[in-house]
Amino acid sequence: MQYLHKFTDGSTYHFPLGKVVCVGRNYAEHAKELNNPVPSTPILFIKPATSVVPLTDPLVIPEGQGACHFETELAILIGASLRHATHEQVRDAIAGVGLAFDLTLRDLQSTLKEKSLPWEIAKSFDGACPLSAFVKAAELNLENPLHFSMKVDGKLQQQGSTDDMITPIIPLIAYMSQHFTLQAGDVVLTGTPAGVGPLASGMTLAVELTGLYSAETNVR
Repeated sequence: MQYLHKFTDGSTYHFPLGKVVCVGRNYAEHAKELNNPVPSTPILFIKPATSVVPLTDPLVIPEGQGACHFETELAILIGASLRHATHEQVRDAIAGVGLAFDLTLRDLQSTLKEKSLPWEIAKSFDGACPLSAFVKAAELNLENPLHFSMKVDGKLQQQGSTDDMITPIIPLIAYMSQHFTLQAGDVVLTGTPAGVGPLASGMTLAVELTGLYSAETNVR
């Protein structure tokens, strides 16, 4: 079944979901909490469209794969093709802003990294990208900071701001477009702040794009 993006006003985006382009370690404090070096250039990876599920559906922990960590991220919906894009072209191509979880099989990822192997299977499994509805870009001033948060069972767990990104949204997407074409319907995940941790059955996770959108889900 084709996944169609939803907006917070209830309308549907007319382009189907494409790929999900992600950046690792875009918040210095998150890199430090996992004992990873802070990168000098963005670390990119891709999740396939099959990894995306609605964020408001119950989260499912893969069985027999070790710890599955939540990573709350600001998500950007791409509305036009971008290749070797300028900052102005990137601004014009942003269709919406939402939230996502970059679910990560942390034990499996660590094992693969120790062997210097690619770790896509720890990041790109079915259901690895729960994705919210999007606030339309026309309703936002992307020159102003965006703030977001996530609570676990009512307790603040993660808090992020575009001010704290190592590579901000517009330069990040422009950089991505230098390496592969972004198309309408693609989604960009912009990195997670500190506070990641393992999912456990029965948890309730509440996310908020401050002043704009909120949603809640639970772990099955």
